Amino acid sequence: MGVAPLWVARSLPMVDLPQHLHLISVLHRLDDPTTLYPEFFAARHAFTPYLGYYYLVSALNWLLPLELANRVFLSAYVVGLPLSLAFLLRALGRPVWPSLLALPFAYGDSFAWGFVNYCASLPLAILCCGLFVRTLTDASRRRTWALGLAACLVAVLVFHVQAFFFLGLGLPWLLLTTRVPEDGDSRGFRARLSPRVPALVGVAPGVALFLGWVALRLGQPSEIAPGQPWKAWGPMLSPENLSYKSFDQNRDEFLQVLANLFHDGSDRWPLYAVGVVGAVALVLGLALGGPRPEGPVARFRMLGLGLIAVVLFFALPFDIRGYIYYLNTRYAHLAAALLIASVPVTRPGHHRRLLWASAACALLLGGVLGRGFRAFSREATEWDTLVKATAPKPRVMGLIFETRSYVVRFPVFLHSAAVLARERGGVTNFSFALTPHSPLRYTGTPPPTFPSEWRPQEFNYDTMGGFYDHFLVRGAHPAQIFGARLGTELAVVAHVGNNWLVRRR
Repeated sequence: MGVAPLWVARSLPMVDLPQHLHLISVLHRLDDPTTLYPEFFAARHAFTPYLGYYYLVSALNWLLPLELANRVFLSAYVVGLPLSLAFLLRALGRPVWPSLLALPFAYGDSFAWGFVNYCASLPLAILCCGLFVRTLTDASRRRTWALGLAACLVAVLVFHVQAFFFLGLGLPWLLLTTRVPEDGDSRGFRARLSPRVPALVGVAPGVALFLGWVALRLGQPSEIAPGQPWKAWGPMLSPENLSYKSFDQNRDEFLQVLANLFHDGSDRWPLYAVGVVGAVALVLGLALGGPRPEGPVARFRMLGLGLIAVVLFFALPFDIRGYIYYLNTRYAHLAAALLIASVPVTRPGHHRRLLWASAACALLLGGVLGRGFRAFSREATEWDTLVKATAPKPRVMGLIFETRSYVVRFPVFLHSAAVLARERGGVTNFSFALTPHSPLRYTGTPPPTFPSEWRPQEFNYDTMGGFYDHFLVRGAHPAQIFGARLGTELAVVAHVGNNWLVRRR
């Protein structure tokens, strides 16, 4: 039921998804002469955080159509969140039923923005925590767990660096609070350190890769352009380059970003249901209590991980301009998943009832989100008409003045031009290939465009328009933009809803 919403709708309400799918299509067909891809793009032969998502879905694309391959990947992420949490809970010696309560946190703000790489890194980060604990506590298989830890930590970086920031605090916390079997017999610092060495060695490859990537990234000269979108406004960590939200704003937004997909607020109901089950478990655990195999410090390991994520949410800036955007907000989902899983241990007799209650939350989640996703998919059928009127190998300028949806609260039509470009093997005025974290780059000068895809009013036909043969206009009549050119050198070839597709004659 957690993945059902991904499969009952043809189009998914994710802002950046059209851009991701376009570049995955480019990566998969980089040498295809029936497209413009070989003319404009090349692989970026460097380590970038988007490698994992793009290359995995591109590999699946050899077996499945692209959109189907992407659904398989997203399904693995949604299922992976509670499964990785269950693995961590089992490693800590705790009941695993609370892991099912994490399903709603696979969606929400980061999912809706289309931060697929970050979302995919969350299960891997939680899995790293479980592998780290297993390496410490399972004396008979330490080498095996350490190898798994090394591979998993590298995989986190291959998807997104922000989850690595959490592990930079979470793994030391687990190291300090987890006893190893040899602690009861050993004396002296060296004897106590020896059984912990495999866990530290397992972390080493990921740390080395992170330091190398940071050194490479920070070693590159940064273009400083105060006030310009997607540019640094000053040195990386200077006050003018950091954008913070107030504590009060973060506090007010914490629950909102966990479930903020739909205008009608219906996706809040699964969140409320999870909160009720968690509250019942909290009361049962505190009032009646269950077996506590963990020590007085170790029992707070899961809670400590959740609080680390909470601190990151409140303490980090919202933007580091030119480097990382929506930084602190993304930790809300991780914090919520870890906190809900840290409810006190209840009596074994209560576990099955709580498990069934958690399953009921999953049923509610699948029903509510499935209904909303289908409603958005019906709204997004406007793309079909536009694609049919698009010529092969198009150069598409996206002039999206109206990004909103009647179903989804997010600007899910912002990257509509990328849908047309992907379907017909073309290019758009804005692409993630412009960013250093993409595994693709432009081979020459990028297509001319305005500074931000959010500012179509800055489009100048005289300096930009000559490059393009298609213009997708949403939220404004083409006559307001092109004037007398419309009907002479340009013509409207499709009009559906609030969209006009204009082609060069």
